[in-house]
Amino acid sequence: MSTFSIREAAETDLQHVMQLEQECFAKDAWSRDNMHFELLAHHTYYVVAHEGEQLVGFAGLSKVPGNDQADIQTIAVSPSMRGRGLGKELMLELLSQARKLHASEIFLEVRADNQVAQNLYHGLGFEHIDTRARYYQPDDVDAWVMRLKFATSSIGRESVVLGIETSCDETGVGIVRGNKLLANVISSSMDEQARFGGVVPEIAARAHLEAMKPTLDKALAEANMSINDIDAIAVTNGPGLGGALMVGIGAAKALSVATGKPIYAVNHLVGHVGVDILERGVLQTPTIALLVSGGHTSLLLVRDLLNDVELLGETIDDAAGEAFDKVARLLSLKYPGGPEIDKAAIGGDPKAIRFPRGLTLPKDMEKNRYNFSFSGLKTAVARWVEVADAKGENYNKADVAASFREAVVDVLVSKAIAACLDHNVPRLLLGGGVIANARLRELATERCAANGIELRIPALHLCTDNGAMIATLGAQLIMDGREPSSLNFGAESTLPVTQVQSR
Repeated sequence: MSTFSIREAAETDLQHVMQLEQECFAKDAWSRDNMHFELLAHHTYYVVAHEGEQLVGFAGLSKVPGNDQADIQTIAVSPSMRGRGLGKELMLELLSQARKLHASEIFLEVRADNQVAQNLYHGLGFEHIDTRARYYQPDDVDAWVMRLKFATSSIGRESVVLGIETSCDETGVGIVRGNKLLANVISSSMDEQARFGGVVPEIAARAHLEAMKPTLDKALAEANMSINDIDAIAVTNGPGLGGALMVGIGAAKALSVATGKPIYAVNHLVGHVGVDILERGVLQTPTIALLVSGGHTSLLLVRDLLNDVELLGETIDDAAGEAFDKVARLLSLKYPGGPEIDKAAIGGDPKAIRFPRGLTLPKDMEKNRYNFSFSGLKTAVARWVEVADAKGENYNKADVAASFREAVVDVLVSKAIAACLDHNVPRLLLGGGVIANARLRELATERCAANGIELRIPALHLCTDNGAMIATLGAQLIMDGREPSSLNFGAESTLPVTQVQSR
């Protein structure tokens, strides 16, 4: 039974890593500056192994976004640990990460006189493809260049995936090739919903039916493709409005049956997280994700996009977007409320009225540290306006809008920052339509900077519900070698974030 543990390396490991580096590679050890750069670089992934408090091994991988190849940079095992399987475990960890980063092949160099290491690499599937004469100096020893090719799915790692999203009131069709966006077309029924002051499920479903073919045709034209050029189809099957989801699912299944293309049923909320891949080439994890829309307010801890997504908290009543819509109606503003509140707040004083911050009192934080509640805030605004009207006061609508908006974004950002600090996660990703709110982006930027947290905000057309995020999640499943979904899945309005794909 192994007594060592492996974790991702941190900057604070540098001193102990250098001690082991000197112990293992006295003649050609890296400098402290080189090792420091390696540990911090965005294109590298380093792990360390501990036995008790002692660092007994480390290994590093390099994978540049957009490049199919990865390289084993180094691997070191303390002499006291050799022969106990630690080297193999370190290599397996790097190979697993290379797969997650969608490498098609991985390379390494090993001394020609190191038979033990060569046997390890051969056992993991590496092959000797070249020799570099007298590479290791001053020992004048040749280097073997070894390569491992990863198995790809039958579809291929650069699959063209068409994504369909119909979870609410926007019909989205997106097309991606691997991690590259080819098309993203959205048709919204917002104008129709505006007559009713909010989303009416039956109207949304009918609008999806009417918009599906034109949106699909436009996306294919934008990508300069026909349906025959598509390798796979991905579709949202939850969470969302049941009737709306059924329209997208029906369209996706029909396309799958008609073309023979495999289908992947995926989670709408996890799609919002995966969309960052289209801009960065890879999703850096772990990350905290704050998803804010008309129907969802969720706080997620994403350790691995496809395998480990944890729901930390969510709204227990109104979502943030719903609160914006309802307060907009109170102030005689149009639907949707988010943009209208933003406009109305211009010139307003966000400190004019101290509206309540739901679930932020000490007694609430014990059980609802990461949950949200905006129903009480909406009621507080309504009461305030009613009292002012009853008194005949000519109140400043800009102050009310700005104060309400500040209360919402204060809670959202405070809980997201708390999640980052509590879980020692140095990055925060925002997603959902409400991210278009100017004050939310501004406050998140300020507080992330103050706490040393990296903030990721995808382009606004990728934050709202869209087919590109669904296609991207489908592509990630394909590149991970996942089997397609059957045609037996259905709409799941309350699909949990822990279920990335439905079978």
